[in-house]
Amino acid sequence: MQTSLDDLLFFVTLVDEGSLTKAAKKLNIAKSKVSRHLAQLEQAVGNPLLMRTTRKQTLTESGELLYQASKPHIDALYQVEEDVSSLINEPKGQLNILLPLEFFNQIMSSLIAEFVRLYPKITLNCAHYSGPLPQDNHKFDITFVLHEAQLPESNWVAKTLLSFPQSIYASLEFDASAINNPEDLIEQHCILSHSQEQWLFREGDKLQAVPVKARAIFSSPEMRQQATIRNLGLTKLPNYTCQLDCKMQRLTLSKQPLAQQLSVLYQSRDIPLKTRVFLDFFQDNIGRLEIN
Repeated sequence: MQTSLDDLLFFVTLVDEGSLTKAAKKLNIAKSKVSRHLAQLEQAVGNPLLMRTTRKQTLTESGELLYQASKPHIDALYQVEEDVSSLINEPKGQLNILLPLEFFNQIMSSLIAEFVRLYPKITLNCAHYSGPLPQDNHKFDITFVLHEAQLPESNWVAKTLLSFPQSIYASLEFDASAINNPEDLIEQHCILSHSQEQWLFREGDKLQAVPVKARAIFSSPEMRQQATIRNLGLTKLPNYTCQLDCKMQRLTLSKQPLAQQLSVLYQSRDIPLKTRVFLDFFQDNIGRLEIN
């Protein structure tokens, strides 16, 4: 037996509505089209499915068997259609977000709590990664990246949101009198974020890369800060990490370290509504991250 999904859909609707007129109205099509699909289905089955009179319609034995077998599947398709429509028209579902380690944890926690209250049908799943760049993981709808150099090419759509000025920091007891230029850092012990790190400095349109020596490597900005406070070496940090009661000194050099960029990655320009409303919400509140 070869039947089309449309034939089964029209048949189940015809039975549920009780007449050709009501089924046609439900499906928003002409009665003749419903009748034609019923005839096609009966021909494919090889048996009549409905006994129709001017006043009522009655299922034949074949019709009853086909209706009982088809009804759950047609209902499931209607439900899928409704679910897809609601995803398009109403923000809902699970939203997976990947964040850098120790990324404005207090501020982000506050923002996420507000977002969840605004959109109770969205379930947020937030995870963190360490290291300079995240793995290319399509499990996540949105990935936030902190970077200095241009991001490597990928299939993700990238949008830069903010830049954060950076400085070189030392402990309060460190004698920085002999360090005036970026190249003066080459022989110093430094606290790095990863083993291949170079410190980039900008002068106009030119960049200078300084190969610094690692005394210790910590992916955590907080751990790099604590190691520097204890005079284990110099470190490079965004200025927002050293605002109040810094307990470190900021070195003044002839060139400024390259600013840190905050970019957001998502999988396609045609993004689901749940993703779009989060991006819009984040951008509307991004000013909370702009710390001088």
